Amino acid sequence: MPNNEFPPHLNTLHPMNRQGQEQPQQPGTSDEGAGTDDSKKRILDTITQLGQTNVPQLESNIYCLTIIGQVEGHIQLPPQNKTTKYEHLIPQLVAAEQNAKIEGVLVILNTVGGDVEAGLALAEIISSLSKPVVTLVLGGGHSIGVPIAVSGDYSMITETATMTIHPIRLTGLVIGVPQTFEYLDKMQDRVVQFVSRHSNITEEQFKDLMLRTGELSRDIGTNVIGADAVKYGLIDEVGGLGKALAKLNELIAKRKEEKILQ
Repeated sequence: MPNNEFPPHLNTLHPMNRQGQEQPQQPGTSDEGAGTDDSKKRILDTITQLGQTNVPQLESNIYCLTIIGQVEGHIQLPPQNKTTKYEHLIPQLVAAEQNAKIEGVLVILNTVGGDVEAGLALAEIISSLSKPVVTLVLGGGHSIGVPIAVSGDYSMITETATMTIHPIRLTGLVIGVPQTFEYLDKMQDRVVQFVSRHSNITEEQFKDLMLRTGELSRDIGTNVIGADAVKYGLIDEVGGLGKALAKLNELIAKRKEEKILQ
């Protein structure tokens, strides 16, 4: 083989030979081919993650936060559980608070509940945002999802969505001493007080719903649906996504007016 020639397999990888002359690119080795492969991979990843080939791109002044499945706290849940990790949501809320382009936050819930302290942490941080927040319960906002549902400036629930209100339960090792009961009672009071402060329901009425017997087959408590949640003063209004966004835009406009007046 002459010294001034590359072997055929190297010529396909290098567009220039030793003498600086361009070599024709072989099929399948062009940059366009690599770009096509990357594009296909992105489409496949999108289908895997979101079930669709493309996602509508929109520069919005509203940040949407979803809380789906079970709120995962200090203990990692089994992989087959659909979970929302609270340590993932807190940085998102901090970023939304700091981002000047974000003027409002929409929180969408479909949760069965979960870790009490993690749920309360999310509820507290949502309620402390300086930007308008509207919460929307879709499907269900059960257990510790109730404080999260009422933590915004305005709360909505769809007609068919439900909210289960029941006492706090402990899982795992429980020491049967009075201190355990006192700890549970204090934690339950934290939930009751938070809900009553951020909604139109009184502590007494919420406790009555929480300790009611005869409604839940395997537990004490109450399951409220759509309009009932509004009737009790737990949620502000029955509505869906359109109403929730309209209300949030209304709160954003009101906040802008207040800033101008100041």
